[in-house]
Amino acid sequence: MFSYRHAFHAGNHADVLKHTVLIATLDHLLEKEAALTVVDTHAGAGLYRLDGDYAGTSGEAAEGILRLLAPPKAAPAAAPGAGKPPKTAAKAPDAPLADALARYLEVVGDFNPKGGARIYPGSPFIVHHLLREHDKLKLFELHPTDARTLDANIAQLEAGRQIAVLRDDGFGSATKFLPPPSRRALVLCDPSYEIKSDYARVLDFVAEALKRFATGTYAVWYPIIPRPEAHDLPRRLKTMATKAGKSWLHATLTVKSSKITTDATGATHRPGLPASGMFLINPPFTLKPLLAAALPQMVERLAQDRNATFSLDAGG
Repeated sequence: MFSYRHAFHAGNHADVLKHTVLIATLDHLLEKEAALTVVDTHAGAGLYRLDGDYAGTSGEAAEGILRLLAPPKAAPAAAPGAGKPPKTAAKAPDAPLADALARYLEVVGDFNPKGGARIYPGSPFIVHHLLREHDKLKLFELHPTDARTLDANIAQLEAGRQIAVLRDDGFGSATKFLPPPSRRALVLCDPSYEIKSDYARVLDFVAEALKRFATGTYAVWYPIIPRPEAHDLPRRLKTMATKAGKSWLHATLTVKSSKITTDATGATHRPGLPASGMFLINPPFTLKPLLAAALPQMVERLAQDRNATFSLDAGG
C-alpha cells in the first residue's frame, strides 16, 4: 500500500501543472484579508532534493522543472507512427514566459537563492511560503517514512500552530476542518492513485466536502493513464459540480504518447506518466485566462514527443 514515494517524481511535468495551478489559485484567494485555511489531503514529505538519491534515480525533474529553467529547445521529432503534431498556439521560442509559469518559477526560485532548482518545494512548502500569519495549513500524510520527513521539515519552519501535521487518512479525516471559522478554504486532493479505489475515494471525499462547505475551493490532481477510472474521474467531478450548481475548471497537460512500444531487440518500453490533469470546483475567475496563456508554453517546453498537447475547459 505504501510503495509510492513522491520523492521519485518531484519536479516532474505533473508537478509543473499542479503547482502552477496551486500558486495561481492561492495568489487570488490571498487577495482578500480574511483568513484562509488550506487543507492538503496527501502532503508527502513537503520538501525534496533534486540532486538526492530518490529524484536523482528517476530523473523526472529533468523533463519538468529543469526544462523550464533551461533555454527553450526546438520541438521534438515525431516518434514513428505518432501522426501529426497538435495545434497548440505555439509562440516564438524567445517569447516571455506566461504570468502563471513565471510566477511558478519565482516561487521555486525563492527556495534556491543561488539559482537552479536543487531544492524542490512540495505543496506544503509552497502553500506555507505564500500564506500570511493569520492563515492556517492542515497537512495529512499516512506514509510512515514521508510522515516522519514531513514532521522534520515542518519543524524547521517554526510555524507554531499555523501548521498542523496529522498522520491520518486525509480522505477520512480532512473534512473535519470544513467549514473553517473564517469560511474560506482551499482543499488540495492529490493521492498517489496507486490503488484503483483511490479514484472512488476522491469522488466520495469531494462529495462529502461539498456537503459540509459548498463555497470552498477544491483542487483535484489526477494522472491520465490507460485506466478507465482515470478517464471517468473528471467526468464524474464535472457532473457533481454541475448538479451542485458550482463552477468548475478542468486543465490537462500531455507530454508524450501513452503507447507501450517494442524496440528492435524485442524489449518492451512503458512510457511512464504521459499526462495529468487538474480539476477545480469553485475556481478563481482569474485562473482560466492565466492557464490559457501558460498551458501552450508547457507543451512547447515539456513535450517529449509530437503527441504533446493540452486542454482547458470550464463551466458553471
